[in-house]
Amino acid sequence: MNQDSISALLESVRDDVIRWRRHLHQHPELSFQEEKTAQFVYELLQSFGNLELSRPTKTSVMARLIGSRPGKVIGLRADMDALAITEENDFEFASQVPGVMHACGHDGHTAMLLGAAKVLSPLQGHIKGEVRFLFQHAEEMHPGGAKEMVQAGVTEGVDLMLGIHLMSQLPIGKMGLTYGAVTANSDRFDITIQGKGGHASTPQSSVDPVAIGAQVISSLQHIVSRNADPLEKLVISITNFHSGTGAYNVIPDRAQLSGSVRSFAVEVRELAITQMEQIIKGITLAHGATYSFDYRHGYGSVINDEDVTRSVEELITEEWGEEVLLHLPPMMGGEDFSAFSDEVPSCFLLLGAGNEEKGIVHPHHHPRFTVDEDAMKDGVKIFVKYILKIATGTSG
Repeated sequence: MNQDSISALLESVRDDVIRWRRHLHQHPELSFQEEKTAQFVYELLQSFGNLELSRPTKTSVMARLIGSRPGKVIGLRADMDALAITEENDFEFASQVPGVMHACGHDGHTAMLLGAAKVLSPLQGHIKGEVRFLFQHAEEMHPGGAKEMVQAGVTEGVDLMLGIHLMSQLPIGKMGLTYGAVTANSDRFDITIQGKGGHASTPQSSVDPVAIGAQVISSLQHIVSRNADPLEKLVISITNFHSGTGAYNVIPDRAQLSGSVRSFAVEVRELAITQMEQIIKGITLAHGATYSFDYRHGYGSVINDEDVTRSVEELITEEWGEEVLLHLPPMMGGEDFSAFSDEVPSCFLLLGAGNEEKGIVHPHHHPRFTVDEDAMKDGVKIFVKYILKIATGTSG
């Protein structure tokens, strides 16, 4: 096994990876519904040989490449689900499923990991330890497929894990790493304010939940500006406010609010919960209303292990040079890779896939989102070279 042979193997799967990605893009499936996607992945993996296959959950797939000698067990992860978005791209391979599209790059993630599995499977005799290829369902929908896969035992005995996310916000050719927290705790809440309805001409006879809700929204913003440490990151966003039936002369009896809370530190997360309820309780009590407050923890923060992340950084600089590497601050988005990083020392790498010259500029979850497919060859190479670095002591 030498550099030329590995390069030849990587080049040999380049067209396959693009073709697989386009097939997946045409046939997207929502979270927890990835039955055809999982079957497509399973059958391809089966054709590669040397892989022990299983279905940890109904719509996920795990492939194990067990090496010829003892060594580390390394997990590689790709997510497979799509989003409930109507695609506005006019590609020949645009989504054929009404109202569903791959708008976050998961089709590319799956294709890249399939490419890595095809390259590595014939190298079984050179590998020490084990490679676990984890094709995960339902990243986009809480409680998330990663948590279910962990509960199914896929991380048992795993020494470290690597995940890659294609990013349209990063230009192609760049790779982003963050030490420590990569993504935020992403929580949700619902508030119901129960007042007393009445006629708009006699507001003194009612308890107006709309006016009370407006005060609650305004006051909740004080948690970020006045209660939380300004050096800590916290976002509280009200994203829904519903009340009334559309009548102009009726004060409704109930208002419903909901939204999202993003944080990194556990103590900041708990501060937000406590302060939110105190504010909601105080305002509703002062105006003679009652309330209910339902706060639900979402995905935790993805944490990049220092040693694993450093080894990935070393690989990137060895293979591509220091100029491609970006050290990025944590981002407020959520990612259920956190279920894996909670269990196993991990690294979550962001891979540039935007390209202004090609018009690839739209953000994730946009109906015109896409990725520069040339980025996928680097994703496959990172997976393969990292395994060779850890499992053979060489990057090829």
